[in-house]
Amino acid sequence: MPEILTTSKFYIELSLYGQQEIDAFFKECQGLKRSLDVIEIAEVTPQKWGKKGVGTYGRVRRTVLPGNAKSDTITLKRGLTNSNTLWQWFIAIENGNWNDQFRDGDITIYDQAHIEQARFRFRGAWPSSYTIGDLSADGNELNIEELELTVAQFYRVAS
Repeated sequence: MPEILTTSKFYIELSLYGQQEIDAFFKECQGLKRSLDVIEIAEVTPQKWGKKGVGTYGRVRRTVLPGNAKSDTITLKRGLTNSNTLWQWFIAIENGNWNDQFRDGDITIYDQAHIEQARFRFRGAWPSSYTIGDLSADGNELNIEELELTVAQFYRVAS
């Protein structure tokens, strides 16, 4: 029987600028979605319609077909740290150096025994939005850094 996996046991692998050390521990990952566009076609058939088929026009038939596949943006959230690696990546895109900034990565989901059970891969990722949480003099919550990644491909691989 397949094991039901929880949302809390995951690891995101993303290498920036050739770094081998872990620069970020993400607390949340959203937007893991792949979908197909729907193409709707309306065509007129020669079949007559109306009362007893005596209409003067053909019957309209609607057909739906799968279109292009697309991946949603992936949102990564972590506690804000003094590391500026994610910010540098965003600024490199903003400054027009986007061709060298596409990255690939994996999202791995583990079972309760910490054994890999599912792996998803994203390709051609680049940061399209960078946000930090609101600041407040009377607050004591962790400040959250949020990075939205636009991805060319997102798919599940054998684990």
